[in-house]
Amino acid sequence: MEVVQREYEALRPQFSAFCGCDTCRGDVLVFALNRLSPHYVSTRQGEILTELSLASDQEKAKLSVILLEGFRKVGMAPRCGAKPAHIV
Repeated sequence: MEVVQREYEALRPQFSAFCGCDTCRGDVLVFALNRLSPHYVSTRQGEILTELSLASDQEKAKLSVILLEGFRKVGMAPRCGAKPAHIV
């Protein structure tokens, strides 16, 4: 979850038209998390290994693509009532 949040924060400034309120932010994060492969862990060592695997270039690119799609979909129909934003 932390990796997804950090990547969201890194990408967010590129979309000035995107609302970014707590509701929209949460919707993008949930959108992304539901499309990523699960990485279940039960120990702190497992958490560290999961974080490292998600930090690989291929996994980071996949996460970025998923988040961009989330920005686009949530931006087109924000649940918070904000004006829809066309995000490319």
